[in-house]
Amino acid sequence: MRAILSGIHAKQDKQVLELELIDVPFAVENLALIFMEKNALASRSIPIRHTIHNNMLKLTIAPQQFIFDDATQSEFSWEMYFAFNSENRQYLLQVESEFVSDRHQLTLDSYFQFNADDQEHALFDLHTHQSADEFAINSVNLTPDGLNVTGYSVINGAKLSDQRLILKNQQTGNVRQYSDLSNLLRGLFSITLPLNDLKIGEEYTLLIEYTFGDQSVSQRVILTRPLEGQQTLQPQANGQLIQIEKTYNNGIMVRALPARTLAAKIGGVGQKAGQVKDVIHQLNQRVNTRYMKRLFKMGHRQFDATTIIFESFGGRQVSDSPLAIYELFKKLYPGFRYIWSVEREAVPYCKANGIPYVVRRTARWARTLEKAQYWISNARFPAWVRKPKYVTYIQTWHGTPLKKLGLDIENVAMPGTNTAAYHRNFVSEANRWDALVSPNDYSTQIFRSAFGFKNQILKVGYPRNDELINSSPEDVTALKQQLGIPLDKKVVLYAPTYRDNQFAEKGKYTFELPFSLADFRERFGQDAVLILRMHYLISNALDVSDYSDFVYDLSSYPNISDLYLVSDLLITDYSSVFFDYAYLQRPILFYPYDYHLYKDELRGFYLDYEKDLPGKIAQNEADLLDNVEEFLQRPDMSQDPQFQKFYDRFCAINDGLASFKVVNYVVHQIEARN
Repeated sequence: MRAILSGIHAKQDKQVLELELIDVPFAVENLALIFMEKNALASRSIPIRHTIHNNMLKLTIAPQQFIFDDATQSEFSWEMYFAFNSENRQYLLQVESEFVSDRHQLTLDSYFQFNADDQEHALFDLHTHQSADEFAINSVNLTPDGLNVTGYSVINGAKLSDQRLILKNQQTGNVRQYSDLSNLLRGLFSITLPLNDLKIGEEYTLLIEYTFGDQSVSQRVILTRPLEGQQTLQPQANGQLIQIEKTYNNGIMVRALPARTLAAKIGGVGQKAGQVKDVIHQLNQRVNTRYMKRLFKMGHRQFDATTIIFESFGGRQVSDSPLAIYELFKKLYPGFRYIWSVEREAVPYCKANGIPYVVRRTARWARTLEKAQYWISNARFPAWVRKPKYVTYIQTWHGTPLKKLGLDIENVAMPGTNTAAYHRNFVSEANRWDALVSPNDYSTQIFRSAFGFKNQILKVGYPRNDELINSSPEDVTALKQQLGIPLDKKVVLYAPTYRDNQFAEKGKYTFELPFSLADFRERFGQDAVLILRMHYLISNALDVSDYSDFVYDLSSYPNISDLYLVSDLLITDYSSVFFDYAYLQRPILFYPYDYHLYKDELRGFYLDYEKDLPGKIAQNEADLLDNVEEFLQRPDMSQDPQFQKFYDRFCAINDGLASFKVVNYVVHQIEARN
């Protein structure tokens, strides 16, 4: 039996801890979480009264209660033990940790962090009597526009206001103040300081001022983690070279250096040209699968520079949670090396958007994959791709499960495999994942059973959904303009799944629209438009040329979250898209035109399809149109009891920082290696 700390979520000035019990052999009762302080041997016992089904437990703690007055102790490290009774016997089980949290400020002079020791046991660490004149930031990077700083905009649940950065000249004492603040993600701020007029040879330190409650605060900016992965040397628009360094006490020092010489610039260009030529040469080498297998069996030495490989839907797209993680990584740690694994059809998109890539099933792809230290993917790599011991593989997956997955599929009806082989390959691949991202307790339980997964689960929410939580009405308007969608019309999004029994060939499926576009346009064409978003496995393109004034086929648009944001109503069937769309608390309509066939003969469901969904089920095309008309008049579902019950179960844990938490997890692994 195992007890795992699987989730930590802030709730005002408290922390909600979630435990996952695995391999429970008998009934347990009188549950409690016991904290033991390693140095003082003090203890705290917190009863667990909130028991979630499927062996998921939840309790709330106030971090301040784990600090006691002791003049000799300013750091507290609490081990956690799961206590329970069974058949009149008492048991104590040390809690493991599957989540390493970031540093969280408790007061101006104290902070806490959930960690794991060398045996992966959970620790709750608190640090008190710290210097009250220090403010720990998350990252600091030089960009062509100046010095970019990101940090938390809350302290123990209370918001900071009026944040402004101060650049202080060490020689003269003169200061410059910047307050052009933007919100990176919910709870994080970002400020960029222009640096064009710094004096060469002089040094500048970084300070911050803000309002906390009714208190005006001025502190020295510090960075407690290494500068590895962050941009520390960058020419500015005026040609001047700026450098940042960490001081002995974790402060940030900014220096202005003379502009680079013309010879140095030319030398750099020549080196890049040589690299581009080599890349083109390698990309032109197409090799067959047998040769690829031999390449993966060869010994490879990892890259000297930290390298992270991203892949989405088998290389078909640059999208989904891997994209959200990549974009945040680039912003916070531009010094690491990032490469996308893509199919050839995605190359034009990568070139147009300046995304570094390597083409799948080429010799360079095999070498790059084998030499990188981190893989981040939302689907499976081919079974013959070898995972070296030094690789950390983070699997984000691509949806909250509605349909049965992996071992839970009793009869696999897919081309090119059978049930036994499918199960065997699924479990083998899943247990190559070092960490698996989960959006909620429901998914965690299914991933354990369906994948036979024994490794670490990061229950932080899907990074791709951060956009849904952090976007503003102005962002939605900009997206509609970008997509060419009229601002004065409602938007209906139709996003069905593929059917296992409608395959054209291995890995490809067909689909036909189950309603008349003509009828849809006749009824709603004056006031609404329709977006079609087919599943990525559907191979046949739909002909909507006769409805170009009403229908937008955006099946190949890479970021489905953008389509959620611009739409007022979602229509789906068995696709898991509705779990993500529910974050917006907008109406969802289900149109399972082949429900009984799909339920009884195909993959089956984890939920009760007729009782657990957050919206109405349309029984036929006429019912569908009537329900669309009704829901277009109900844009907000936040007061609907059925919808809110669903939201609380599946969406509540995502605080808009899922991508940030995954980035922090990876950075923790990088720092641990060093």
